[in-house]
Amino acid sequence: MPRLTPTELAQKLRDGLLSFPVTPFTADLELDQGRFREHLGWQASKGVAGLFIAGGTGEGFSLTGEERATVVRAAVEEVDGRLPVLGSATGNTAQAVADARAAAEAGADGLLLLPPYLTECDQRGLAAHVAAVCRASDLPVIVYNRANARYGADTLAGLAAEHPSLIGFKDGVGDLEQLAQVVTRLGDRFFYLGGLPTAETFALPLLQMGVSTYSSALYNFLPEFALDFYRDVRAQDGKAVTARLEQFVLPYLAIRDRAKGYGVSIVKAGLRSVGRDAGPVRPPLQDLTEAEQAELDVLVRTVGAGAGQPAAGAGR
Repeated sequence: MPRLTPTELAQKLRDGLLSFPVTPFTADLELDQGRFREHLGWQASKGVAGLFIAGGTGEGFSLTGEERATVVRAAVEEVDGRLPVLGSATGNTAQAVADARAAAEAGADGLLLLPPYLTECDQRGLAAHVAAVCRASDLPVIVYNRANARYGADTLAGLAAEHPSLIGFKDGVGDLEQLAQVVTRLGDRFFYLGGLPTAETFALPLLQMGVSTYSSALYNFLPEFALDFYRDVRAQDGKAVTARLEQFVLPYLAIRDRAKGYGVSIVKAGLRSVGRDAGPVRPPLQDLTEAEQAELDVLVRTVGAGAGQPAAGAGR
Protein backbone atom coordinates (compact mmCIF):
# COMPACT_ATOMS: atom_id res chain seq x y z
CA MET A 1 0.00 0.00 0.00
CA PRO A 2 1.18 3.59 -0.66
CA ARG A 3 2.56 5.53 2.27
CA LEU A 4 0.03 8.33 1.66
CA THR A 5 -3.65 8.18 0.75
CA PRO A 6 -4.70 10.01 -2.44
CA THR A 7 -6.15 12.85 -0.36
CA GLU A 8 -3.03 13.13 1.80
CA LEU A 9 -0.73 13.24 -1.23
CA ALA A 10 -2.83 15.88 -2.98
CA GLN A 11 -2.76 18.04 0.15
CA LYS A 12 1.01 17.80 0.40
CA LEU A 13 1.59 18.68 -3.26
CA ARG A 14 -0.99 21.38 -3.94
CA ASP A 15 0.56 24.13 -1.80
CA GLY A 16 4.29 23.76 -2.40
CA LEU A 17 6.73 24.04 -5.25
CA LEU A 18 7.34 20.78 -7.17
CA SER A 19 10.65 19.60 -8.63
CA PHE A 20 11.31 17.35 -11.62
CA PRO A 21 14.95 16.33 -11.11
CA VAL A 22 17.25 15.66 -14.04
CA THR A 23 18.60 12.15 -14.59
CA PRO A 24 22.41 12.31 -14.63
CA PHE A 25 24.31 10.36 -17.28
CA THR A 26 27.96 9.50 -17.68
CA ALA A 27 29.94 10.67 -20.71
CA ASP A 28 28.95 7.44 -22.49
CA LEU A 29 25.26 8.06 -21.67
CA GLU A 30 24.87 5.43 -18.95
CA LEU A 31 22.93 6.16 -15.76
CA ASP A 32 25.13 7.84 -13.14
CA GLN A 33 23.44 6.58 -10.00
CA GLY A 34 25.95 8.08 -7.58
CA ARG A 35 25.47 11.56 -8.97
CA PHE A 36 21.71 11.00 -9.18
CA ARG A 37 21.51 10.17 -5.48
CA GLU A 38 23.67 13.14 -4.57
CA HIS A 39 21.46 15.43 -6.65
CA LEU A 40 18.29 14.07 -5.02
CA GLY A 41 19.72 14.54 -1.55
CA TRP A 42 20.49 18.17 -2.34
CA GLN A 43 17.06 18.71 -3.92
CA ALA A 44 15.24 17.17 -0.96
CA SER A 45 17.07 19.42 1.51
CA LYS A 46 15.88 22.75 0.11
CA GLY A 47 12.17 22.84 0.97
CA VAL A 48 10.41 21.57 -2.12
CA ALA A 49 7.03 19.81 -1.69
CA GLY A 50 7.64 16.77 -3.88
CA LEU A 51 10.00 15.13 -6.38
CA PHE A 52 8.76 13.74 -9.71
CA ILE A 53 11.23 11.19 -11.03
CA ALA A 54 11.82 10.36 -14.72
CA GLY A 55 9.50 13.09 -15.94
CA GLY A 56 10.18 15.34 -18.92
CA THR A 57 13.08 17.19 -17.30
CA GLY A 58 14.33 13.82 -16.08
CA GLU A 59 14.41 12.54 -19.67
CA GLY A 60 11.98 9.77 -18.82
CA PHE A 61 11.22 9.44 -22.52
CA SER A 62 14.82 8.35 -23.15
CA LEU A 63 14.95 5.79 -20.33
CA THR A 64 14.13 2.13 -20.67
CA GLY A 65 11.43 0.66 -18.46
CA GLU A 66 14.12 -0.97 -16.34
CA GLU A 67 15.96 2.35 -16.00
CA ARG A 68 12.78 4.16 -14.94
CA ALA A 69 12.21 1.54 -12.24
CA THR A 70 15.84 1.87 -11.15
CA VAL A 71 15.76 5.66 -10.73
CA VAL A 72 12.43 5.59 -8.88
CA ARG A 73 13.78 2.98 -6.47
CA ALA A 74 16.96 5.00 -5.96
CA ALA A 75 14.95 8.13 -5.27
CA VAL A 76 12.73 6.39 -2.71
CA GLU A 77 15.81 5.05 -0.92
CA GLU A 78 17.68 8.35 -1.01
CA VAL A 79 14.80 10.58 0.07
CA ASP A 80 13.75 8.06 2.75
CA GLY A 81 10.33 9.50 3.48
CA ARG A 82 11.40 13.14 3.85
CA LEU A 83 8.96 14.19 1.13
CA PRO A 84 6.78 12.53 -1.52
CA VAL A 85 8.47 10.78 -4.46
CA LEU A 86 6.43 10.20 -7.61
CA GLY A 87 7.33 7.99 -10.54
CA SER A 88 6.21 8.33 -14.15
CA ALA A 89 4.36 6.14 -16.61
CA THR A 90 4.87 6.58 -20.33
CA GLY A 91 4.64 4.91 -23.72
CA ASN A 92 1.80 2.68 -24.85
CA THR A 93 -0.82 1.46 -22.40
CA ALA A 94 0.93 -1.83 -21.66
CA GLN A 95 4.19 0.02 -20.97
CA ALA A 96 2.43 2.62 -18.81
CA VAL A 97 0.78 -0.17 -16.79
CA ALA A 98 4.18 -1.84 -16.33
CA ASP A 99 5.68 1.50 -15.22
CA ALA A 100 2.87 1.98 -12.70
CA ARG A 101 3.41 -1.44 -11.18
CA ALA A 102 7.18 -0.97 -11.08
CA ALA A 103 6.83 2.42 -9.37
CA ALA A 104 4.51 0.89 -6.77
CA GLU A 105 6.94 -1.96 -6.15
CA ALA A 106 9.77 0.56 -5.77
CA GLY A 107 7.86 2.36 -3.01
CA ALA A 108 6.80 5.52 -4.85
CA ASP A 109 4.11 7.71 -3.30
CA GLY A 110 2.36 8.50 -6.58
CA LEU A 111 2.52 8.50 -10.36
CA LEU A 112 2.53 11.04 -13.18
CA LEU A 113 0.89 9.64 -16.32
CA LEU A 114 2.55 11.07 -19.41
CA PRO A 115 0.85 11.11 -22.85
CA PRO A 116 0.67 7.87 -24.83
CA TYR A 117 3.42 7.33 -27.35
CA LEU A 118 3.10 8.85 -30.86
CA THR A 119 -0.39 7.89 -31.96
CA GLU A 120 -3.36 10.25 -32.11
CA CYS A 121 -6.28 9.34 -29.87
CA ASP A 122 -9.70 10.58 -28.84
CA GLN A 123 -11.48 10.88 -25.50
CA ARG A 124 -12.80 7.32 -25.23
CA GLY A 125 -9.33 5.91 -25.91
CA LEU A 126 -7.68 8.31 -23.48
CA ALA A 127 -10.17 7.33 -20.79
CA ALA A 128 -9.38 3.66 -21.32
CA HIS A 129 -5.65 4.43 -21.14
CA VAL A 130 -5.99 6.29 -17.83
CA ALA A 131 -8.33 3.68 -16.38
CA ALA A 132 -5.89 0.87 -17.15
CA VAL A 133 -3.09 2.71 -15.33
CA CYS A 134 -5.31 3.52 -12.34
CA ARG A 135 -6.27 -0.15 -12.06
CA ALA A 136 -2.65 -1.30 -12.29
CA SER A 137 -1.68 -0.19 -8.77
CA ASP A 138 -2.89 1.60 -5.64
CA LEU A 139 -0.76 4.66 -6.39
CA PRO A 140 -2.41 8.08 -6.61
CA VAL A 141 -2.28 9.25 -10.26
CA ILE A 142 -1.87 12.67 -11.88
CA VAL A 143 -2.63 13.02 -15.60
CA TYR A 144 -0.42 15.19 -17.81
CA ASN A 145 -2.50 17.20 -20.26
CA ARG A 146 -0.09 17.65 -23.16
CA ALA A 147 0.52 16.81 -26.82
CA ASN A 148 -1.86 14.02 -27.90
CA ALA A 149 -3.33 13.61 -24.40
CA ARG A 150 -5.77 16.52 -24.09
CA TYR A 151 -8.45 15.56 -21.61
CA GLY A 152 -11.96 16.95 -21.78
CA ALA A 153 -13.75 17.94 -18.58
CA ASP A 154 -16.40 15.23 -19.12
CA THR A 155 -13.70 12.59 -19.58
CA LEU A 156 -11.95 13.61 -16.37
CA ALA A 157 -15.20 13.78 -14.41
CA GLY A 158 -16.05 10.23 -15.45
CA LEU A 159 -12.60 8.96 -14.56
CA ALA A 160 -12.63 10.77 -11.21
CA ALA A 161 -15.96 9.19 -10.30
CA GLU A 162 -14.66 5.72 -11.12
CA HIS A 163 -11.10 5.99 -9.76
CA PRO A 164 -10.56 7.63 -6.34
CA SER A 165 -6.80 7.34 -6.93
CA LEU A 166 -6.95 9.98 -9.69
CA ILE A 167 -5.96 13.17 -7.86
CA GLY A 168 -4.45 15.75 -10.19
CA PHE A 169 -4.30 17.52 -13.53
CA LYS A 170 -1.00 18.83 -14.84
CA ASP A 171 -1.42 21.22 -17.75
CA GLY A 172 1.25 21.47 -20.43
CA VAL A 173 -0.98 22.95 -23.17
CA GLY A 174 -2.00 26.40 -21.97
CA ASP A 175 -5.49 26.35 -23.48
CA LEU A 176 -7.27 28.65 -21.02
CA GLU A 177 -10.74 27.68 -22.18
CA GLN A 178 -10.02 24.00 -21.64
CA LEU A 179 -8.44 24.72 -18.26
CA ALA A 180 -11.46 26.78 -17.18
CA GLN A 181 -13.79 23.93 -18.15
CA VAL A 182 -11.73 21.38 -16.23
CA VAL A 183 -11.31 23.47 -13.07
CA THR A 184 -14.99 24.46 -13.07
CA ARG A 185 -16.19 20.88 -13.56
CA LEU A 186 -13.75 19.09 -11.20
CA GLY A 187 -13.29 21.80 -8.55
CA ASP A 188 -11.53 20.58 -5.41
CA ARG A 189 -11.76 16.95 -6.51
CA PHE A 190 -8.37 17.54 -8.23
CA PHE A 191 -5.39 19.70 -7.55
CA TYR A 192 -3.95 21.56 -10.51
CA LEU A 193 -0.31 22.09 -11.41
CA GLY A 194 1.29 24.05 -14.20
CA GLY A 195 3.43 22.07 -16.61
CA LEU A 196 4.21 24.49 -19.43
CA PRO A 197 7.93 24.77 -20.24
CA THR A 198 9.65 27.06 -17.71
CA ALA A 199 6.43 27.22 -15.72
CA GLU A 200 7.48 30.34 -13.81
CA THR A 201 6.62 32.36 -16.91
CA PHE A 202 2.91 31.56 -16.55
CA ALA A 203 2.61 30.94 -12.81
CA LEU A 204 0.99 34.18 -11.67
CA PRO A 205 -1.90 34.34 -14.18
CA LEU A 206 -2.57 30.60 -13.84
CA LEU A 207 -2.84 30.97 -10.07
CA GLN A 208 -5.94 33.05 -10.68
CA MET A 209 -7.48 30.05 -12.45
CA GLY A 210 -6.86 27.64 -9.58
CA VAL A 211 -3.42 26.30 -10.57
CA SER A 212 -1.84 26.48 -7.14
CA THR A 213 1.56 25.01 -7.95
CA TYR A 214 3.82 24.07 -10.84
CA SER A 215 6.78 21.95 -11.84
CA SER A 216 9.94 24.02 -11.63
CA ALA A 217 12.85 22.95 -13.82
CA LEU A 218 14.80 25.91 -12.43
CA TYR A 219 14.72 24.32 -8.98
CA ASN A 220 17.24 21.77 -10.26
CA PHE A 221 20.05 24.33 -10.24
CA LEU A 222 18.65 27.48 -8.61
CA PRO A 223 16.55 26.13 -5.75
CA GLU A 224 16.58 29.28 -3.63
CA PHE A 225 15.62 31.48 -6.59
CA ALA A 226 12.85 29.05 -7.58
CA LEU A 227 11.43 28.92 -4.04
CA ASP A 228 11.52 32.71 -3.70
CA PHE A 229 9.76 33.03 -7.07
CA TYR A 230 7.05 30.61 -5.91
CA ARG A 231 6.53 32.53 -2.68
CA ASP A 232 6.12 35.76 -4.68
CA VAL A 233 3.56 34.04 -6.92
CA ARG A 234 1.53 32.69 -4.00
CA ALA A 235 1.63 36.15 -2.38
CA GLN A 236 0.41 37.56 -5.71
CA ASP A 237 3.27 40.05 -5.61
CA GLY A 238 3.18 41.08 -9.26
CA LYS A 239 6.00 43.59 -8.90
CA ALA A 240 8.39 41.00 -7.45
CA VAL A 241 7.42 38.39 -10.05
CA THR A 242 7.98 40.86 -12.88
CA ALA A 243 11.39 41.80 -11.47
CA ARG A 244 12.45 38.14 -11.34
CA LEU A 245 11.16 37.52 -14.85
CA GLU A 246 13.19 40.46 -16.12
CA GLN A 247 16.30 39.58 -14.13
CA PHE A 248 16.58 35.92 -15.05
CA VAL A 249 13.63 34.04 -16.50
CA LEU A 250 13.13 35.94 -19.77
CA PRO A 251 16.86 36.03 -20.67
CA TYR A 252 16.94 32.31 -19.84
CA LEU A 253 14.04 31.72 -22.25
CA ALA A 254 15.93 33.54 -24.97
CA ILE A 255 18.64 30.86 -24.78
CA ARG A 256 16.17 27.99 -24.31
CA ASP A 257 14.24 28.87 -27.46
CA ARG A 258 17.21 28.62 -29.83
CA ALA A 259 16.77 24.89 -30.47
CA LYS A 260 14.06 22.29 -30.04
CA GLY A 261 14.56 20.24 -26.90
CA TYR A 262 16.60 22.92 -25.16
CA GLY A 263 13.91 23.07 -22.46
CA VAL A 264 15.62 19.98 -21.00
CA SER A 265 19.16 20.59 -22.21
CA ILE A 266 19.38 24.03 -20.62
CA VAL A 267 18.58 22.57 -17.19
CA LYS A 268 21.60 20.29 -17.36
CA ALA A 269 23.58 23.26 -18.61
CA GLY A 270 22.39 25.21 -15.56
CA LEU A 271 23.71 22.46 -13.32
CA ARG A 272 27.09 22.79 -15.01
CA SER A 273 26.91 26.54 -14.35
CA VAL A 274 26.64 25.94 -10.58
CA GLY A 275 29.28 23.19 -10.41
CA ARG A 276 26.86 20.23 -10.29
CA ASP A 277 27.47 18.61 -13.65
CA ALA A 278 24.84 15.96 -14.42
CA GLY A 279 26.41 14.92 -17.69
CA PRO A 280 25.03 15.23 -21.22
CA VAL A 281 21.50 14.76 -22.51
CA ARG A 282 20.69 11.63 -24.48
CA PRO A 283 19.84 11.82 -28.19
CA PRO A 284 17.65 12.94 -29.83
CA LEU A 285 18.19 15.92 -27.52
CA GLN A 286 21.35 17.97 -27.92
CA ASP A 287 23.43 19.90 -25.43
CA LEU A 288 23.93 23.65 -25.57
CA THR A 289 26.89 24.89 -27.59
CA GLU A 290 29.98 26.09 -25.75
CA ALA A 291 29.04 29.69 -26.51
CA GLU A 292 25.52 29.19 -25.16
CA GLN A 293 26.88 27.48 -22.05
CA ALA A 294 29.17 30.46 -21.43
CA GLU A 295 26.23 32.85 -21.90
CA LEU A 296 24.16 30.87 -19.40
CA ASP A 297 27.07 30.82 -16.92
CA VAL A 298 27.09 34.62 -16.90
CA LEU A 299 23.31 34.80 -16.50
CA VAL A 300 23.28 32.32 -13.60
CA ARG A 301 25.92 34.37 -11.79
CA THR A 302 23.51 37.32 -11.78
CA VAL A 303 21.30 35.50 -9.27
CA GLY A 304 24.16 34.34 -7.05
CA ALA A 305 24.24 30.59 -7.69
CA GLY A 306 27.63 29.92 -6.18
CA ALA A 307 26.00 28.34 -3.13
CA GLY A 308 24.87 25.50 -5.35
CA GLN A 309 28.31 23.96 -5.57
CA PRO A 310 28.68 20.55 -3.91
CA ALA A 311 31.41 19.48 -1.59
CA ALA A 312 34.53 18.18 -3.28
CA GLY A 313 34.02 14.66 -4.60
CA ALA A 314 30.27 14.62 -3.90
CA GLY A 315 28.37 12.20 -6.09
CA ARG A 316 31.49 10.67 -7.61
